[in-house]
Amino acid sequence: MQVKSRHHLRSDAVRELERTLEEQLGVSPDGDTYERVEFENTDWEVILIDGEPQVAHFDEEPFLTVRGANAYEPERRLVTVDAGAISFVSDGADVMRPGITAATDDISPDDLVVIAEESHGKVLAVGRARVEGSEMAGDEGKVVDSLHHVGDELYEFAG
Repeated sequence: MQVKSRHHLRSDAVRELERTLEEQLGVSPDGDTYERVEFENTDWEVILIDGEPQVAHFDEEPFLTVRGANAYEPERRLVTVDAGAISFVSDGADVMRPGITAATDDISPDDLVVIAEESHGKVLAVGRARVEGSEMAGDEGKVVDSLHHVGDELYEFAG
């Protein structure tokens, strides 16, 4: 990915970002430097916290990246998948009901969510919910659209 622009965030933008992440996910980033990076030929916009790509804008909404979610371990908007779903989710597949073992009740349709595996809690992907958290587990149907996953261009980007 070719960087188009890169600049430090103002302190009011940092406060707003921190407030948003606290409300969404219950996490409190505490970096010394916050930089916004925009790319050529893509809509990706990434926030580097202390040089690490920990936040991205998905449809202009800031949310943790896979790296950011693994660094801060969110407690909200969390979908947990079983071992059988790991390879699919890690490759960017949408999340299907049969692979889900748990989902937090604070998830509403169209919310951005973090997708983690059940044995170690490692985050594999970020997606957009199609249904309420309480309706995630079940026998059939797609319930989360994948937006970013382990190994994609955003994950591989090094600040």
